[in-house]
Parts: sequence; structure tokens; C-alpha cells
Amino acid sequence: MSVIRNNWTKKEILEIYNKPLMELLYEAATVHREFHDPNTVQVSTLLSIKTGGCPEDCGYCPQAARYHTDIEGNDLMSVQQVKAQALRAKSSGSSRVCMGAAWRNVKDGPEFDQVLEMVRTINKLDMEVCCTLGMVTENQAKRLAEAGLYAYNHNLDTSEEYYKEVISTRGYEDRLETIENVRKTNVTVCSGGIIGMGESAEDRAGMLVALATLSPQPESVPINALVAVEGTPMEDEKPVEIWEMIRMVATTRIVMPETQVRLSAGRTEMSREGQAMCFFAGANSIFAGDKLLTTPNPDVNEDMEMFKMLGLNPQKPFTKISQPKTVEAEDSAYESLGEKPKWTRPGHTIERNELAKEKSKLATKE
Repeated sequence: MSVIRNNWTKKEILEIYNKPLMELLYEAATVHREFHDPNTVQVSTLLSIKTGGCPEDCGYCPQAARYHTDIEGNDLMSVQQVKAQALRAKSSGSSRVCMGAAWRNVKDGPEFDQVLEMVRTINKLDMEVCCTLGMVTENQAKRLAEAGLYAYNHNLDTSEEYYKEVISTRGYEDRLETIENVRKTNVTVCSGGIIGMGESAEDRAGMLVALATLSPQPESVPINALVAVEGTPMEDEKPVEIWEMIRMVATTRIVMPETQVRLSAGRTEMSREGQAMCFFAGANSIFAGDKLLTTPNPDVNEDMEMFKMLGLNPQKPFTKISQPKTVEAEDSAYESLGEKPKWTRPGHTIERNELAKEKSKLATKE
């Protein structure tokens, strides 16, 4: 019987990650079957409700305003637009809608009030609602919870050490503080990272240490493969091999047995056989739909064909945790505090990010 541990060390996780592949797969699959139905996969739809113009300098992100990536930005979607997209996702087999806004952090005001109404609307459709909106304060997290939010996504991205080579506009501690603020509510935590950004296996283990030592561990952990977008600082990074994804999924499953491990960005580069190996290794969640915020994703019909071929079934909503209640705006116990928190700005520079920024300026002038 596997035990949930919150005291993993980097050395222990590296030893798991580097096991002979067949041994690693067997161990991960055994743990997976102990805690989950191996033939059920949770299907989410990721919706960009506000695209582009982000002030951050994340080296992997085409939505950063400082990079020239030909991303077409849009203002915040309306509640009715989001409802229509959610109904479409539900009819395609998704049980969860994750709404992403290209913000550094949530700001109290009309736009946040509009997002809260989106949460209420989707929850009333009997779908799980997830948001990824940047950093949030405790009061903002409580307002989201009250609206009926099921999950909040805030990825750690990588290890604390390598994070300084990826992002300079916010600190790792801000990520952890946001997760802590969400944990003060009944909203579940979704937090994972990206591999293929030039990090080492030690960095991958370091990220898993940071996640696995949280108590409780995140209910959902997305494992993304970098999609190298032209114009971003990481445009020349080589795609990760499928074996790296399989190892990462398997290791995540072993150190976080109860967590739903999501096979996220990068699936367009994976064969069905590769994805099947990831499901065998413990992945039990995917994003469906033709786009993940701004990067390509397999068509939902392709995914349903793959599910049929592998004998997989979409997970029903609220299987793990019961549906939250929605409190209407006029009955809210919380109000806007007009907060202006001092999220950190580390102040260091990252050479490749600065080069991409300068390249963008030149492209804009031409």
C-alpha cells in the first residue's frame, strides 16, 4: 500500500526518475491502479478569456507583450461568449473549463467582477471551473471560491533554482504564496510545470520536490512539454523526447499518488503510442480542443478516437470532490478591497529574454 509522503528529497526523486524505464513504468502503473481507475481520464477545455499583452517576461510565453510573436490579442471575453464556449466543450465530452487571462495578477474591479460571473455561469452548467489569472490575494481567492470555483491553476514552471533563468519579473515565492492563498479556501490546487526549457533532470526533480512537499499535495499537476514559439526567448529549444515525458509523468505519479497528472502542452508532437505510454505511466487528465491558450492542440475528435482505441472513458465532473455552491454577487460575504499587493520584482536580467525583447523592437520598426 502506497503512502502519501510530503518529505520527498531531490535525491530520492532523481533516483526514481533515472530508474530503468521498464521498472519505472511498472512501479508507476502499480501506484496508478492503487489510487485511480486506469481506464478513466479527466478531460478539460482551456479557454483564453483575455489574450496577449502580458507584462511578464516568461521566456516560454508568446503572450508576453515584450516579444514579437504575431499573437492576436483580445480584450476580456463577455460572460455570454464564455458560456457558449463552455456549452460547446461540454457537448464534446469535457467535464472542466479552465479560463486563462494574460494577467500578472488579479486586480479588483469590473474585469474581476466579470470573471466571477463567468465562474458562476459555468458552475451552474454542472461543469468544474478552473481559473489561471496570475497571482491572487487571500480575499480574491475567497471571492472566487464563493462564486463556485473548483480549481485554481498556478504553475511553478520549474525548480526554484532554474526559475531565475526563465522569468525575471516575479519571484518563486509569489507562486507559492498564491497557492497558499488558494489553500485558505475550499478551491482545489492545480500546479505543475514545463519540461524542455533547457533545464536539467535535477531541475525537474526540484520542481517535483516543491510540489510533492506541499501539504496537501496539489489535486492536479499538469506536465507540459515546451512548445517553442518563434519570437520567444526559447524559440530554438529542441522538442523533448517522448521518453522524457514518460519519465516525468511516471515520476510524478509515484511521488504524488492521489494527484491527477495532466498530459498538457506538446501533445501535437506525440504519437498515439507515446500518449498511451503516458496514460499507462499514470497520466489521467488531458486538455481537449484545437488550442491551448495560443499553442496548437490535437482536435477533440482525434482525442475521442484515441480514447475509443485505448478503451478510455472521460471522467464525469465532480468525481473527486463535490460540486461547490455558487453564491450570487448580491449575497456575497466578501467585497472588493481594492488591494494593491506588492508582488516581488526580483530585478535581475536574463540574457536570452533581453535579446528577444530587442529583436521584437527591431521587428516592430520594420
